[in-house]
Amino acid sequence: MPTLAQRISTFLRSPQGRQLVERGRRELAKPSTQQKLRGVLSRLSRRR
Repeated sequence: MPTLAQRISTFLRSPQGRQLVERGRRELAKPSTQQKLRGVLSRLSRRR
C-alpha cells in the first residue's frame, strides 16, 4: 500500500493534479490574494 506522500506525489503528476497546481499559482499571483495572505500572516504573528 502506497504511503500518503506517494499518493500525493502521484496525484500531483496526474493531469488533474497539474491543473490544480496551475490554478493555485494563478490565484497566488493575484494581488488581492497576496494581500489577504499578508493579513492572515500578520494576525498569526501578533498572537505570539
